[in-house]
Amino acid sequence: MRDRVRRALQRPGTADLSHHRRAVAAAGEAEARCEALTDAELADTARRAATAAPGRRTDGRADFCAAARESVRRTCGVRLFDEQLYGVLGLLDGLVVQMATGEGKTLCGAVAAAGFALQGRSVHVLSVNDYLARRDRLWTAPLTDLWGVTGDWIEQSHSPDRRRTAYATSVVFGSATEIGFDVLRDRLVRDVADRVLPHADVAIVDEADSVLIDQARVPLVLAGSADGEAFDRALTDLAATLRPGTDVRTDAEQRNIELTDRGVDRVEAALGGIDLYTEEHAPTLAAVHVALHAEFLLARDVDYIVRDRAVELVDPTRGRVAMRQRWPDGIQAAVEAKEGLEASATGAVLDQTTVGGLVERYDRVAGMTGTAVAVAEELREFHALEVAVVAPHRPCVRDDLPDRVVDTASERRDAVVARIVDVHAGGRPVLVGTPDVAASEDLATALRARGVEVAVLNARNDGDEAAVVARAGEPGRVTVSTQMAGRGTDIRLGGVDGTGPAHERVVADGGLYVLGYGRHTSSRLDDQLRGRAGRQGDPGVSEFFVALDDDVITRFGDGAPVAADDPQAARVVDRAQRVAQADELQVHRTTWNYHHLLDQQRARLLEHREQVLTTALASDDLAGRYPEQHAALVAAHGTEAVTRAARLIRLHHLDRRWSEHLAVVAELREGIHLRGLARGMTALSPLDEFHRDAMAALTTLTEDVDRDTGDAFAALDPDGPIEPDAVVPRPSSTWTYLATDTPYGSDAERALSGLVRVVAGRKAATRPGWSPVRIVLGLAVVAMVVAIAFLLVFG
Repeated sequence: MRDRVRRALQRPGTADLSHHRRAVAAAGEAEARCEALTDAELADTARRAATAAPGRRTDGRADFCAAARESVRRTCGVRLFDEQLYGVLGLLDGLVVQMATGEGKTLCGAVAAAGFALQGRSVHVLSVNDYLARRDRLWTAPLTDLWGVTGDWIEQSHSPDRRRTAYATSVVFGSATEIGFDVLRDRLVRDVADRVLPHADVAIVDEADSVLIDQARVPLVLAGSADGEAFDRALTDLAATLRPGTDVRTDAEQRNIELTDRGVDRVEAALGGIDLYTEEHAPTLAAVHVALHAEFLLARDVDYIVRDRAVELVDPTRGRVAMRQRWPDGIQAAVEAKEGLEASATGAVLDQTTVGGLVERYDRVAGMTGTAVAVAEELREFHALEVAVVAPHRPCVRDDLPDRVVDTASERRDAVVARIVDVHAGGRPVLVGTPDVAASEDLATALRARGVEVAVLNARNDGDEAAVVARAGEPGRVTVSTQMAGRGTDIRLGGVDGTGPAHERVVADGGLYVLGYGRHTSSRLDDQLRGRAGRQGDPGVSEFFVALDDDVITRFGDGAPVAADDPQAARVVDRAQRVAQADELQVHRTTWNYHHLLDQQRARLLEHREQVLTTALASDDLAGRYPEQHAALVAAHGTEAVTRAARLIRLHHLDRRWSEHLAVVAELREGIHLRGLARGMTALSPLDEFHRDAMAALTTLTEDVDRDTGDAFAALDPDGPIEPDAVVPRPSSTWTYLATDTPYGSDAERALSGLVRVVAGRKAATRPGWSPVRIVLGLAVVAMVVAIAFLLVFG
């Protein structure tokens, strides 16, 4: 009862670790004793401690911490601080542990993972990318080897057999997206032996806020090759002739684009005088919008890069190339046409999930990151995870300077170049964080023109990540990087080793100078960049240069004119970022609600699919419905062959109908928010209407599968082949889609929807006529809402 009351009253980020104080202190007292143990005795101590029964005095937390400290010293050459032991115990408690950059989170995660494995549990350590998964596994392998714990890692280049071998070990390191795509591929197997991913008990999430919050907004989508018409490249040429504002317009957040009346006239004339808004030319209208999206909403060196005559997508949350991913709905082919490249094959969505859906598969989830408190409420709401803060081993002495605000991006570049040249002249290392590839290369060019040598890290060369980041602390080094979050490599003052005269020189000069090239939409990302300076008590400085025409300000600011030298400029920037964060939270919350229903529907279907896959359910069902056909096929091919054919037919139509269901649901989501505008708000919210219609669509799915399966089975010729390839076709290839959810409409649509709800109520808009009293009351309510909002914003 005490714990429940404390949990109910505590603020996010205040989970208590003080009950581990006695265990950590006892581990220090046992340190000398553990040093005298042999490797075998040390491993046995860790195993017995990890499996000890829980209790105030009888559990093995102290012995486990002592054994872990000595084991890490022997295998990795470092001694775990007390703060790291608190981190390990917090992970074993199933918490998200916040530890500052450079405090050794990787070792904490490895020790906790090995501890769970010693208890006989299967553990996945979820990283943000393949590089970190491989690096962390290889670095911590001596520790798990000492304790007799098997481990491995997976990455995109691994074959199914290699993955199967890796997943059979106790501790597996892999990126959250790669493991998620393995889950999707396993859902579509037609033979149990083709699965690669067994059930895992525990997930330890590295960079938990990035994985569970940022990546959670991007669904993981598996696609397969399908026959389809090639994209008309003439539409790309036509889109390039249209002018923004005159022929096309976009919403405030650059999520949607549409033709103006003048644009419609120009396009219809160019296409031979057709009427785009007729049923006959609906496919052409859709293709035109795809071309407009590629031309005006997707920018080279921001959303994608062109390398080796191919379009490579840039992961918006990581600033890296999203390997083997494409855009859906013909957008990939439209971008390739825009860049004059050969078009990729078309495809159909086979299945999808989210990182949230992936994490729900595990019985126990824990995590670690440097910036968890800022999203503690979301971690609790979406994943039922609590955050615990571990104090740094040494106090942070970094100097965080006030933002430097300028009017335009060009002024900002000049000011940044001047500041870097000045700091560089003093011999201090400089790290610059930029929002995208284009900004990083533009700034690097400007610096080189001033005689400053620059190391650039972005999606074009992210394979050099470790070497570039590790050297960022050398004297006089200038590093320009996109998105430092999750880079995973410490920046040691003086260079890779962080010792010697070079280290002393940089410390004397004031440490690493971190420069932010504009604010991110999330303050967490700013804090992650700042955290690169001041590692483990080192000196350092951070400073952000913000332009008032940055996207964050123009999209999320209040629109009131303000000059850079105005004392209110800094408040305008802060307020815009807070609005951006609130917008992202609403996107996340809405996305979560929509995907949660889809995950529930998929779970129901997967139960049936598992029965079909592992039993003779399909054959028995068809034998009851088509006894004569079944008997003839068995007589011609044998029971085993017919059972397999029936299973494959059922699985094929089950997967095909699910793919079609996903398309129906996607189309439903695309327009669900407009229903309220069309009807003046119904009694149901858009989410409720989506749930109702999505469930209705699912109801007919099983009936359709039954019919399709029966028709296909009845059409089999007893004298013909019934081998797998002859029974059902399979996609010739699969790939992953990079999709971005837009769960509701533009700012204007949401504002209008809210106004209708406040003034008219949920049903009043459908009633004929407006009484004067209702109008006056409605305006009074609107005025009150505006007044309250003004007080909340301006205090």
